Parts: sequence; C-alpha cells; structure tokens
Amino acid sequence: MTALSVLDLSPITHGGNASQSLANSLDLARHAERLGYRRYWLAEHHNMPGIASAATSVVIAHVAGGTKSIRVGAGGIMLPNHAPLVIAEQFGTLAALHPGRIDLGLGRAPGTDMATARALRRNLEASDNFPQDVVELMGYFQPAEEGQRIRAVPGEGQEVPVWILGSSLYGAQLAALLGLPYAFASHFAPAELEHALEVYRTGFQPSAQLDKPYVMLGLNVFAAPTDAEARLLFTSLQQAFVNLRSGRPGKLPPPVENYERDLDPVAKIMLGQALSCAVVGSPETVRQGIAAFVRRTGADELMVTAQIHDHAARVRSFEILADVHGSISRAA
Repeated sequence: MTALSVLDLSPITHGGNASQSLANSLDLARHAERLGYRRYWLAEHHNMPGIASAATSVVIAHVAGGTKSIRVGAGGIMLPNHAPLVIAEQFGTLAALHPGRIDLGLGRAPGTDMATARALRRNLEASDNFPQDVVELMGYFQPAEEGQRIRAVPGEGQEVPVWILGSSLYGAQLAALLGLPYAFASHFAPAELEHALEVYRTGFQPSAQLDKPYVMLGLNVFAAPTDAEARLLFTSLQQAFVNLRSGRPGKLPPPVENYERDLDPVAKIMLGQALSCAVVGSPETVRQGIAAFVRRTGADELMVTAQIHDHAARVRSFEILADVHGSISRAA
C-alpha cells in the first residue's frame, strides 16, 4: 500500500506570524504522528513572506524534538546554497539527537530569487556542481578513514538517508545513477512527471542505500466534509500561487468564494497546469482521486501538502485523508 507523508511549508497566514506558524507545524506533526503518517518534511525557501521554514534544519529540530516516532526531514535542503560539510554537520547533529528518524532530501534549485541567492553568499554557478556536492556530502556520513583530514563531527558514521528532489529529468537521472530514492515536485511542477519517472526507473543503479527504485510524489490534498468546502479551502493556495507567479509573494491569504470565476484566463490556465496534481473534495472524492493518482504513477509514497489558511481545517484535512487511506488499505 502506498505510504503517506506530509510536506509542510510552515505557512505564515494573513493575520498570523512566524511564531504561530512554527507552533502550528509542531501541532500538525504531532497529529500526523498519531494518524500514522510516515514522514514529516519541511522545505527550504528564502525571502518568502508566507513561509516560515527558511532555517530548515532549525525547524526540523523543533519538530523532531516535539514528536517521538515519525521521521522528520528536509524536502528539501537546497544544496547549492550551502557547503556540503555544513549540511553534513547539521544533519549529523540532528541524527545524533534523534537516531533513526532524520531524512535529508537535496534539491538543486536556489529556493528563491537571484537577488536573494546572492544575499545568501551563494555561488550562482554552484548548481553545476550539484552531483559532486551530493557525493561529497554523502561521503561525510561514512565512517572516517585513517588519516582523513576533513570530518563531519557529528555526521561521520551516521545513517542519514539521502533523497534527490527534482521537477525535471536532471534529478531523475542523478537519483538513478546514484541509486537513491527520488522525490518529484509534482505538487507544483508536474509537467515532466511521467518522463522523469520513466528515466528514473529505467536508469536506476542499485546502491548500498537502495536496491530498487523508490518514488515519492508531491500531491496537493484538500479534504473537507463536502466538495464545496474543500474547493473553498483550495482557493488560498490558488491565490498564493497567482501572487507568486505575478511577482507578488505574500502571506497565505484566507479563502475566497468563487475565486476562479473572476480570474484572468491566463492565470486560470497557469493554475490548471501547475496545480494539476491536486485532489480536492469530500472523503469519497479524495478516495477516488488518490486511487487514480497512484494507479497512474505507481508512486511508492505520497508526500502530501495542504496550504490551508485555517489551522484547524488543515489538521482536519489530514485526518480525513488518513481515514480514507485506512479504508483503502482495509479494502485492498
């Protein structure tokens, strides 16, 4: 049965602040743990007024420290923004604090705009070195060899599973070559989904970490007691996406009735393409949508995200999904 996990951007809502968002993230993680979700991942984004997870390793420590068993990790760390040794030390420390519970997903994009990338002291050509940086980082998790001059402490000898994230064929090829699990960002960039899956699965080379391909796919799921209520909740993400693509990123807005009715046709087409991997509706609608998505993609795991303005409604959405997933499992 396809596993379920949570991707949290720790949304800062209109009327809210980062402190409340981070408290909400821990609360949702505790619910996810109780409901049987496998992982709880947080994403690195910078200069985003509506996202509180910029210091991703710090937020992971916050969530892992407030939970007991659920795996916690990065979906992902944008490696070109960082020295591999620094990330090895950070995630080695997290793994030392929370043995057997930490995941490290690595992405190649900056997670921001170019001006902010420069402010991060980022070498703008660093993405070209992504494969070498991934291999270097993984090397720091290996037991230190005699005479090794550079060591990650904590880090060396830690079992920190590494994932490759992507939304194009590049990540699929690298994950296949290195024999690593692959997470595809279909929740906001689904255009290359089918092709990337084919490239990854056909080119996969077994490794010490993984003996066969393993795919996790991002999916927007907005669940509510009725289809109408779920569609209303979904308008917060739609607004946020239009604002972002229009160069006006902001806090996550409250839902708006009939948002799409008055939307510019170009924006409507953009939303239809970017957010095509979304399941929005009542429990039965969600059951059918999840089953269809898994049939189409063969996903081993779903990384579910729900940018819902009201925290109680967001928790309820994940509760409904867990109930639906349980019913599918029992019927299988």
